[in-house]
Amino acid sequence: MNPHRDRERDLRPRSAQTLTVAYAGGEERRGPVTMGQANMIRCMLRDEPEHINIHDVWPVPRGTRTESAIEALRELAVRHEALRTTFPHTPGSAPREQAVASEGTFTVTVLDHDDLPADPAAYAESSARRARAERFHLDRDFPLRISLVALSGAPVFVTMAASHAVTDVSALAVLKEEWLSLLAGETLPPPTSLTPLDLAAEEATPAGLRKSEASLRYWDRIIRTGPQAMFAEPGAEGTEVRVPQLTLRSRRAARALALVAERTGGMPSTVLLTAWCALIAHRTAQPACVAAVPTSNRYHPRLARSVNTLSQDALLSLDVRVPTFDALLKKAWGAALNAYRHSQFDAVALWGMIGKATHERGSQFARDVVFNDVSTLPATVASVTSATEAGPADAEPDAPDVESDTATGPDLELSWGPDQVLPTRVLTFVYATEPLIHLSTWADPALFKRDEAEAFLLGLVRLLEAAAADDVPLASLTEVTGVRPVERGPRWCRVDGSWTSPPLVAEALREALEGVPVHVTVEAPAPYGSTPDEPALTAYIAAGDTPLTPERAHTALMDALPGRPGVLAPRRYVIVQDPPAEADRSSAWLRQQILREGTGRDRDVT
Repeated sequence: MNPHRDRERDLRPRSAQTLTVAYAGGEERRGPVTMGQANMIRCMLRDEPEHINIHDVWPVPRGTRTESAIEALRELAVRHEALRTTFPHTPGSAPREQAVASEGTFTVTVLDHDDLPADPAAYAESSARRARAERFHLDRDFPLRISLVALSGAPVFVTMAASHAVTDVSALAVLKEEWLSLLAGETLPPPTSLTPLDLAAEEATPAGLRKSEASLRYWDRIIRTGPQAMFAEPGAEGTEVRVPQLTLRSRRAARALALVAERTGGMPSTVLLTAWCALIAHRTAQPACVAAVPTSNRYHPRLARSVNTLSQDALLSLDVRVPTFDALLKKAWGAALNAYRHSQFDAVALWGMIGKATHERGSQFARDVVFNDVSTLPATVASVTSATEAGPADAEPDAPDVESDTATGPDLELSWGPDQVLPTRVLTFVYATEPLIHLSTWADPALFKRDEAEAFLLGLVRLLEAAAADDVPLASLTEVTGVRPVERGPRWCRVDGSWTSPPLVAEALREALEGVPVHVTVEAPAPYGSTPDEPALTAYIAAGDTPLTPERAHTALMDALPGRPGVLAPRRYVIVQDPPAEADRSSAWLRQQILREGTGRDRDVT
């Protein structure tokens, strides 16, 4: 039982007054959406609002009047086109256009209390998080859902849920900073960053289109050749998993990280990413670490302070087949840079490409591993909650308030937090790397029992400490970290760059075809894919009198792939009428009369 949380539930404001605030100023404009907006709009139309909306809490400076707090919010609405933007569209369609108003209104709900709980910041955080549960209407809603938490008439916190169609973590940090400056009586300089409409125009130039096309080619290569899922192993099931939060706070780890960076000349953020990737690849027994690494895309001065949704996924593919940690660190710098360079793309075109590539390969893009390092962003950003700071992304978890956490901290502390439903197997948020490492990991409990999840983060610390002293042979990771590679067993093998289980493939295909006899075997090397020297799967199907084709079989299996990372579609489908007596022997199936065969991806051979 948590008495503070119970008290927060029982606490009610003495009054709740909703004020309508009018604003006027700026230019009325209209134009296409940006690539980032199109991406987030797609997620907003698909996902639950509490997953895709974001929120923030702004402490109100002592002595601020309610009227002053609201007036500063009004000035922000006039200053930033994004806050005056809606997305007109017909019902059932995704918006492709944005409209900037020159005037309008928004509301602020003042929640006045006689008393606040012992932890008022946590209470305000809960209020902001609850506001995320309501969907934003893209065609008409103001993109900030604002409340003022007050104590005896004095504002204490501004809480808000925000539409991800026009804001991201960094945008909310910019708004907070400017709001505080306005309350302090400062005059803000004219905005110099690109507005969403300006960015959309730049993206539509030949140079912008070439950059997007290059990103699509980069993603296509990885999705066609890399492992379809990092966690393709027994126990990995489902597309969404309820996972607990495990938080590491450690000055000891930060000291080790700084020493590794000093010894190797690497940036601390790259060193930590390298260690995390090495341990993920080691635990999954994969030759590469493929992970979504969300990026703010604010490295250009004209975008640094833009109030807009710019964050998209960078897709990192780091080949770990090198002898030592230092060699991997050198590769990681280039791999991360390559990933970030290809993180601006047309999300609609990207998902079309992903659909085509996975259908042809017979795989399912999992995005099951995510590493989100916000430690290099301004301190105010780290406490902003991101529902999905990503590209072809799904929900991500609530981030804790870290502004007061880095002043002091433990030598090494692990603590468990609440559960959340997430579409990942392992997700890590890095909030700070000095003077202590502060990160949280959400690991699928079907794959990581609590002691195993703790051992994984302790292994990360041990790897940093070993690398601080000297270069570490990657062959010694089990000994150095205490983390052991997964044991998949004899029913698993590597096919076309991915771990798969032929019996699981047969089971999934049998279910997809409503129970017809199926036998899946590993045969000659695949002529297609990342590793032509590896074997390929062949499915033998006894269709009876059903007019089944390889195309129908492949389509049915592809529809059944989500949530089954250990299932890879066969390269060839062989259809016979009846199963042989020895249905577990491939040679027996080959003696049956073949009715049809083919890849299922193109014209069948009859």
